[in-house]
Amino acid sequence: MPKTKAKEKMVLISVHIPKQMLEELDEYVRQGVFPSRSEAIRIAIRDLLYRENSRVKSQSLEDLVLLTGR
Repeated sequence: MPKTKAKEKMVLISVHIPKQMLEELDEYVRQGVFPSRSEAIRIAIRDLLYRENSRVKSQSLEDLVLLTGR
């Protein structure tokens, strides 16, 4: 099983995506923007998780302010 630089075990998953998206992704790989499809997808998922975690934390703070009236 492949490992990351941090020595974490990687898990293989299967994803269905539209052909057009795959062609665009492959073009980024060909241009050298990403070293591979897998790395591009990992980066996209990492960014999504970061954005959503930030949004949830921000929303929780807003809810706290509303509850406390501050």
